[in-house]
Amino acid sequence: MTAHRILSWTPAAVVFDCDGTLMDTERHWVDARDTVLREYGHVPAPGFSEQARGLHYTACGRLMAESVGRPELAEELTAALLDRFRQRVAAHPTTMPGAPELVRSAAQFAPLAVASNCPLEVVESCLDVAELRRYFDHVVVPDATTRPKPYPDVYLTAARLCGVEPARALAVEDSHCGIQAAAAAGLRVIGVGPRPAGPADALADWWVRSLEEPAVQGWAGARIPAQGSGPGSAGNGTP
Repeated sequence: MTAHRILSWTPAAVVFDCDGTLMDTERHWVDARDTVLREYGHVPAPGFSEQARGLHYTACGRLMAESVGRPELAEELTAALLDRFRQRVAAHPTTMPGAPELVRSAAQFAPLAVASNCPLEVVESCLDVAELRRYFDHVVVPDATTRPKPYPDVYLTAARLCGVEPARALAVEDSHCGIQAAAAAGLRVIGVGPRPAGPADALADWWVRSLEEPAVQGWAGARIPAQGSGPGSAGNGTP
């Protein structure tokens, strides 16, 4: 068990995934994928949701096109997927249990970043609605030079922007795809959600079912400086 690598340690930066970690949006992706596939006359196969979980939305669009036997429709399905997802997020923005409290505590002892496979405007909109955007110094998403998860690029970039070596940063992730990316970048990792069997289990240092667990909140709270002062920018202040 490697949980002591986190429990006995204070990270110099904390990098959060967004979907399924900060925001309860994974259900919106599932619903959007299923809706689009059914619009094209295809019923998702068992296990499709887990296969698509955490993928960049363009990779998910390609996977959907392949699943309906129409790879040439990848761009069309990607656009439809993103449209349906945005509609659902706008209608039902919800944070994950314990996420806002952990963000507010962590912001008092380390700079924070988000590393996500979602479009920048979607991530920032979610964080704004949840009143969490001000706590994050950086939001990193794939672009022309930054590959999506499971490549390590978004985590390497987030650590660099926070001014720390990856080994001094903590990632908080809920998907195998994201955990692969964070571990490959050299960050220590808290995995969130049901503990999986297989590779993801070994890649995360500490698995918790929810960020609201007392052990997680207590770990973060114990690292807040006595005066409650933030470590750097104004975005890291107390609420």
